[in-house]
Amino acid sequence: MDGKHMQIGEVAARTELSLRTIRHYEETNLVIPSARSQGGFRLYTESDVQRLMVIRRMKPLDFTLEQMRDLLDATDRLDHAETADGAERKALLERVRTYEQDASRKIEELRIQLSRAEDFAATLRTRLDAAHLQQGASI
Repeated sequence: MDGKHMQIGEVAARTELSLRTIRHYEETNLVIPSARSQGGFRLYTESDVQRLMVIRRMKPLDFTLEQMRDLLDATDRLDHAETADGAERKALLERVRTYEQDASRKIEELRIQLSRAEDFAATLRTRLDAAHLQQGASI
């Protein structure tokens, strides 16, 4: 265990995820609270927070819940490498490598989209500047 337990509100603040989102990830078995308080409140550890951060970073890259689950399974099993033989470890590393490659590809696609959006905004600014100049010249 990681030691200190945090309630869901603190975890939400640290991860910048809503309480609803964290509960949804629990319902879909992506993150399970490490413990419950006597009053039944969810209690999380630093490991749980790190797991949520992985999920949060995957979401904008449009990874599915199943892909998130698969990657987390692979990294969990790698973290407990003593249970994996050489062939299994190699297969797990290949799974993680595939996700890294997918993430890099998606990031490049987002960079292209961002560049196009910036070009569009610049075009609009140029048009607005030209319209202001024309308006000022006609006064």
